[in-house]
Amino acid sequence: MDHNLRLGAARKDILHSTLETVTQVWEGFDKAREEEPELTQKTVQLLSEHLPEQGMTKVDALDEAVDVLDQSLAQSRPRFLAYIGSSGLEIGAIADFLAASYDINLAVDARAASMLEVQTSKWLGEFIGFPNSRGLFTSGGTVSNITALAAARHRAVPESREFGNTIPMAVYVSSEAHYSNKRAVELLGLGTRAVRSIAIDEQHRLIPAALEEQIKADIAAGVKPMAIIASAGTTLTGAVDPLREIARIAQTYNVWMHVDGAYGAPAAGTDVARELFDGIELADSVTIDAHKWLFVPKACSIVLVKDYAALAATFGHNEAYMPHEGEEPNPVDVTLEYSRPLRALKLWLGFKAHGAGAFRAAIEHNIALAELTYSRASVNPSFRVLPHRPQLSIVPLQHIPHGMTDPQQISEHNAKLCTAIENDGRVFLSPAVINGEVWLRPCFTNFRTEASDVDVLFEVIEELSHSLHH
Repeated sequence: MDHNLRLGAARKDILHSTLETVTQVWEGFDKAREEEPELTQKTVQLLSEHLPEQGMTKVDALDEAVDVLDQSLAQSRPRFLAYIGSSGLEIGAIADFLAASYDINLAVDARAASMLEVQTSKWLGEFIGFPNSRGLFTSGGTVSNITALAAARHRAVPESREFGNTIPMAVYVSSEAHYSNKRAVELLGLGTRAVRSIAIDEQHRLIPAALEEQIKADIAAGVKPMAIIASAGTTLTGAVDPLREIARIAQTYNVWMHVDGAYGAPAAGTDVARELFDGIELADSVTIDAHKWLFVPKACSIVLVKDYAALAATFGHNEAYMPHEGEEPNPVDVTLEYSRPLRALKLWLGFKAHGAGAFRAAIEHNIALAELTYSRASVNPSFRVLPHRPQLSIVPLQHIPHGMTDPQQISEHNAKLCTAIENDGRVFLSPAVINGEVWLRPCFTNFRTEASDVDVLFEVIEELSHSLHH
């Protein structure tokens, strides 16, 4: 039995073949497909095979892998306007290849790699206007949010680490906050009932007065306010909560303020959107997913904190098998994860290769495309838009066929239209339910998307809507 797992003499041929494949993939991502590739019966059969006991030719195996990937939904194409995903920054993909090749583990001090992670987190704090902070890279916004909320719980009730949740606590979010925050509260053992859903205004931002009223009511009822989670770009509409007002309330009642900026926080680094994030520097912690609006491949999230020692107090363990030398805690003592890859490299290399200015310009371009989309829809009688212009790069739209006035029928039409758009394949959109109604929800977070793609978006919507009613 051959137990040699090296590529050996085939190494150069495989690398050369991979280079050709990746070059074709990247060139393919430069433009949109006119339709999504069919999931072939051959691929379905391939993915139904049992565990292979014997290997096959390495190049053939790679070819099969590429077939699977090419028949999958890839968010890197310019007309993928659904969800909030990365756009596969090329230098980031190279960074992932290098990081996986070295396979460094950041559980303990990894020398230069550990220093690189610290540097990158400080760069990101500088980029969004969150100075004097430090952070760690995680697998995603959910883990980043859980990490921050665990630190908030420890600060609010230090004995919770030893005895659990011995008193009732409350976490405050806007009614449009991402569900990962509820998941974090559940995993921390607080229970969903600990979540206080605060009313939002006409621009879908948390109302500070309602927040303060709820905090006062909880204190009077003997409930400990644990954390306020401010949204910096909600997933539904891209709303940014009034951060400075929320920070004032957090300071008044000594409550940890966390900013969930997984999607929107990078826009704080731009001239066109910076004012929306006024007060972000007053928060205790911020979550940013670089695999969203900083364009790098998944997975690359960051949790930034002002008080790094708070993480060590929350997660640290003095185990005999872990070296503890000097004053600096091991990374494993400040995060949920033990084995942790060098996720920071892709963002570090992106900043080094392109410069922060290029990232700012790409984000501003996405915002401009959202503005263009809103402007075109707002003057077209076949479309309905929200009463306020997009704060960031999400633009909910409703297509309204001529003569249709019933809200239920309009919602049903837009749901069917969204399905038709997905099946058509020229553009990919996701639906959104806003105030009980179904909307189309184009989201611009791809540096490859251009104004010509907005043209196609409207052409496809009008064409497929016509076909649904004729």
